[in-house]
Amino acid sequence: MSDATLLDLLDALADGERHSGEALATRFGISRAALAKRVDKLRDWGVALDAQPGAGYRLGHPLQRLDAAGIAAALPPAVRALGLAVAVAARVDSSNSRLLAADPALDPQALFAESQTAGRGRRGRDWVSPFGSNLYLSLAWSFPAWPARLTTLPLAVAVALARALAALGLPEAGIKWPNDLHADGRKLAGVLIEPRGEAGGPCRVVVGVGLNLHMQEPQAVGLSQPWTSLAAALAARGRAPPARQAVAVAVLTELALALRNFQDHGFSPFAAEWRGRDLLRDLPVRVEGAGGCEGIARGIDSDGGLIVEGDGGRRVVHAGDVSVRAQ
Repeated sequence: MSDATLLDLLDALADGERHSGEALATRFGISRAALAKRVDKLRDWGVALDAQPGAGYRLGHPLQRLDAAGIAAALPPAVRALGLAVAVAARVDSSNSRLLAADPALDPQALFAESQTAGRGRRGRDWVSPFGSNLYLSLAWSFPAWPARLTTLPLAVAVALARALAALGLPEAGIKWPNDLHADGRKLAGVLIEPRGEAGGPCRVVVGVGLNLHMQEPQAVGLSQPWTSLAAALAARGRAPPARQAVAVAVLTELALALRNFQDHGFSPFAAEWRGRDLLRDLPVRVEGAGGCEGIARGIDSDGGLIVEGDGGRRVVHAGDVSVRAQ
């Protein structure tokens, strides 16, 4: 059972309407039993698919597959001028892993994945990646020299993602240190940055972004923290969700421009906006991990570390899981 065969079935269901099993089996020249096996495989991909005896099959929401040529053509001139290569893959282990293994001579290059079988988040966590429900994007960028304070790049990327969300109708998104995007107290998006290179020489980074778009509860098995989607956050405000292709264009545009800006100017163009979206500022927090601590969050230092003010004075945290303590 090839991926192409399953993609054909997904395309037949993409309108989100209900389709009878008999009509689908006839369309593809297969038996109803063979169709059922394909449906089961799509569920293995994380596709939200409802089946009712006598009524047929229907996707949980209409499917908008991404088109690489369309994304590239819709990018603004300033981004196209960077020579950015854009690709879309139906299924990969991890979009970051694919670009880490790609030829750096082709940078900057962007890879969108419709789904991932081994998506990764920060601190080695799995990133739930059901097919066609969210946005999974990796962008490889080569800096001519190792940037000063590279540790602030994740924060700059979080600002870029917040700018994209604002352009898509959600200016209310905030940033939870260091680079998670939240809306309504729930996680909306995350960032994973993987650098390669030697201090003092060229530096290559792969920036991975996962943004929840239409994910539904049955697709979120294994998630341990409250989450939301762009569609849900916009619906709560009476706003319509944008097309998935438009989300891809907006996010890639802001990421590429941010990396170019960071290359030239460092974190300074992003600092004020990051502080304005800081969801932890002046709240009691607990940091778990090596050298964990508790105290009041007081923003970030020049290297992007979280400043925590406790009984023993101020500490700067550079890694760990942060949660807000009940008062």
